[in-house]
Amino acid sequence: MSALRAELKTWIDRARTGEEVVVTDRGIPVARLSGLDGADLVAGLLRDGLLTAPEHERPVATTPDGEHPARGQNAVSGLVRRLRR
Repeated sequence: MSALRAELKTWIDRARTGEEVVVTDRGIPVARLSGLDGADLVAGLLRDGLLTAPEHERPVATTPDGEHPARGQNAVSGLVRRLRR
């Protein structure tokens, strides 16, 4: 743990390049550091069979008065944006 604190940037860089870093506390593994794939989250979920592709194009959302809502006001798109941060 002390080495992790002292050299955190180095360990994060190693994880970013694909190396898996196991953090130990007095010789006992307590955490694993691994890089996140920068690929599209949805593509990974589709590949793993956790999502299925839509059969048809989704229609553009409109408000009851026929106006298009401002971008980002949709609850799902806001969630996806937060997950990608």
